[in-house]
Amino acid sequence: MRVEGWLFLGCAVFFGAADAVYWSLAHDPTGGTALALAVGLAFLTGFYVLFTGRRLDRRPEDDPAGEIEQNTGELGFFSPHSWWPLFVGLAAGLAALGAAIGWWLFLIGLLAVVLSVIGFVFEYYRGHYAH
Repeated sequence: MRVEGWLFLGCAVFFGAADAVYWSLAHDPTGGTALALAVGLAFLTGFYVLFTGRRLDRRPEDDPAGEIEQNTGELGFFSPHSWWPLFVGLAAGLAALGAAIGWWLFLIGLLAVVLSVIGFVFEYYRGHYAH
């Protein structure tokens, strides 16, 4: 994960240089702020990837002499289908509509968002992995 981390940190340096040039030539606070936020996001992501990459074992794609066969096996569990993203989207739409119409509808939408996110997170939390 070292390559990914250094790639993000390189993007942060590039965005920082672009922000300095943009700020000195354009004097636009909106674009300068957006580029400064891009610097922060790229730096934060790069630092996180480098920090967590030290704790993990070396991956086959990090090995220059690695073979394709080294990365075979189970990669994890991927949900075949789920209705919860639809419910989360509808609840978020209700909350956004409530921000335009009234606070009472926003609070109902916010409650629906919380309940649908809980359902989405704990969708497969039963059976073998239940406590």
